[in-house]
Amino acid sequence: MLTQESPRQSRVLRFAEFAFVWPAVFLMAPALGAQGSEATRQAGTTLRGTVHDSAGRAVADAHVVLRGDRPLLSREETTDVLGHFVFKDVATGTYSLTANQGSLRGQTVAVTVSTSGEQPLVDMVLSGPQSQTPTARDVSQGMQFADNPDFAISALTDWTAAGGHGSDASLRTSEALTQQAVTLKSSSTKPTAAGLPSGTPNHEESESILRAAVAKDPRGLVANYSLGRFYIEAGRYEDAIQPLKVAYEADPSNFDNEYDLAEALKMTGHAAEARDHVRGLLARRETADLRRMKGELDEKLGDPMSAVHEFQQAASMNPSEDNYFAWGSELLIHRAVWQAKEVFDEGTRLFPQSTRMLTARGAALFAGALYDEAALDLCKASDLNPEIAEPYLFMGKIEIVAPNPLPCVVEKLARFEKLQPNNALASYYYAMALWKQQGQVDDSQVMGRVEGLLTRAVIIDPKCAQAYLELGNLSAGRKQWEQAIGRYLSAIQADPKLNEAHYRLGVAYQRSGDQAKAKEQFQLHDTIAREEAAEVQRQRKEVKQFTVVNPDQVGKQRAQ
Repeated sequence: MLTQESPRQSRVLRFAEFAFVWPAVFLMAPALGAQGSEATRQAGTTLRGTVHDSAGRAVADAHVVLRGDRPLLSREETTDVLGHFVFKDVATGTYSLTANQGSLRGQTVAVTVSTSGEQPLVDMVLSGPQSQTPTARDVSQGMQFADNPDFAISALTDWTAAGGHGSDASLRTSEALTQQAVTLKSSSTKPTAAGLPSGTPNHEESESILRAAVAKDPRGLVANYSLGRFYIEAGRYEDAIQPLKVAYEADPSNFDNEYDLAEALKMTGHAAEARDHVRGLLARRETADLRRMKGELDEKLGDPMSAVHEFQQAASMNPSEDNYFAWGSELLIHRAVWQAKEVFDEGTRLFPQSTRMLTARGAALFAGALYDEAALDLCKASDLNPEIAEPYLFMGKIEIVAPNPLPCVVEKLARFEKLQPNNALASYYYAMALWKQQGQVDDSQVMGRVEGLLTRAVIIDPKCAQAYLELGNLSAGRKQWEQAIGRYLSAIQADPKLNEAHYRLGVAYQRSGDQAKAKEQFQLHDTIAREEAAEVQRQRKEVKQFTVVNPDQVGKQRAQ
């Protein structure tokens, strides 16, 4: 095997080291055998430690994470039966050590590695969740995340609007935000192969070396795995499949290679084949990453019941940001809104600097019709990383459909427009928030600013149909029907399916005396409305809703 018990992050580190010694590795390939990339490690510091609980007892199977100041330096290990862990060949630098086991967690330990050889033993103490001020819901339901959630997913049912919004516009916005929220990426970036951007001479030279090695040993494990791993790190998943399959045929027992093959298959849409490999990997070694991957594949293959349990188990094994986000997202997709919110609550407590966790919780709060709370979460998310667009886009959408102006939104959207002056949606959403805040008061200065922002939006992006529509509405409000007609026509040209533009254009034609054209637009509006309604119903039928068992029922089931 190429590795021993090292999980995902350690494999990324080894590949980065391997990238700089390819020529030497391939000269040594006959001698590598099952050792693979382990033989490429350079000598470094050995970091050892122990993990025990507050009573001094050793904690076995604790998840220990060593994080460096660069993503490729992060590694993970698991403690043995005596609570011991070992990180070998640690490069010089500054690191943080964290450990957890189930509901037990420890304080972060800072470690500085400046010389090679043995480091002083690191002692880590795990204790129960830190005390915090309980809410009324916490007291009444006693929720303990990951290990003992106070809800259970018992079945699937057809989608309903129960507990949803008061208007169809809000409901459709909620559905759109849910789909966008669950695709949010972590703010940490993943480097390409060996940290080299695709297309650079070094990157191309490295690929040539790897391909030449495969040509010399076309069925070999080391050569094919190295090329496949290179493609994985470069995000070229389709290219990775063939060499990884050849490496799998050479050694089906190699864990690292099969893991990468499953990932490449997943990323290229071969979900059933990927899941078969993941099941085989889980039979040999159960990890949180594999549980999460299986959950992702179960969802793609239409088995959300299995998916949600896999995500929950992954979060229990390793309460990471990715695992909590995946669990909460699965609940949100299948309309378990309050349960998703509770998972995101814990996720934001554990990872208070996670922009996507706050953004997703904002989407969950909006799905529960808690508009003001949703806006506050999105505003906080935008403050964490003002350069990220998603929190602003979310708050812009909910501001439009919420029944009343929302707190903090105008201020944050003003910042968004200032930070991204060439973003048409930044101008559009800021304009709409200003207009809504204006209310019934006719302030010509504010309305002039609104019109200027909308005009800027369509200049930046002539396909910004919604901005054209709102410009038409401004003209219609002034009874400038000819100008309104022109702006509505521009909106329809930008998006022929923009239903409201057809209706508003019909009204403008009617007010200007052209009844035939008005009738034509009203008919188009009715046709598009029917098509949209049918499509919405089709999509809703495809999204099965989780049936959630309440805490009392969970307790009764556990007692039986």
